Amino acid sequence: MATPHSPLQSEACPIVQVIDRVAGKWAVSILIAATKAPVRYTELERNIPGISRRMLTLTLRNLERDGLLVRTVYPTVPPKVEYTATDSARELYRHLVGLTEWAERHQPDIIQARIAYDREHATAA
Repeated sequence: MATPHSPLQSEACPIVQVIDRVAGKWAVSILIAATKAPVRYTELERNIPGISRRMLTLTLRNLERDGLLVRTVYPTVPPKVEYTATDSARELYRHLVGLTEWAERHQPDIIQARIAYDREHATAA
């Protein structure tokens, strides 16, 4: 097992952080929207059910920081701000689509495995 300061832990830490960040339900929704077309803050706020303004702002900043979104401010009154997916985000989107397709194909198997596991472990308890 890796110690907190081992080389393996140091290498994995940024990877785990990025995967945790893009795997969240808010980030996925934002990335999907921004991959289709540039998107404005208010569009995201309207189209992502349950997201708070604070969470939307934090998620947008983190995705921008990770190089997955580009924030463009247009000098209008009031200022117009758009978020656009980067090439890295578009590549990530293709992988997310693949993961979604895999999950849909294997959903019945996963459900059956969970039922069997729960049945087996319920009798053991």
